[in-house]
Amino acid sequence: RRAARAADAAAAVALRVDGMMCDGCSSSVTKALESVEGVASVAVDLEAKTATVELTADAAEGIADKLIDAVSGAGFDAALAQ
Repeated sequence: RRAARAADAAAAVALRVDGMMCDGCSSSVTKALESVEGVASVAVDLEAKTATVELTADAAEGIADKLIDAVSGAGFDAALAQ
């Protein structure tokens, strides 16, 4: 199932995530991002404090704001990576 979702990925969003200190934090961020409709896969890098989100082809416009809101709801600060 995961391979099928990855094959449907259309684009990616890179986020900077502040406040992650441990694997539990990165797991919380991953779960929060995976809960957003239109997300195909998530890769969180604890050391770099980043998250890369692969989107499905039918991801809604404005999904970056939804991703940031999801991370914020999990207790972390997020912004689009520069």
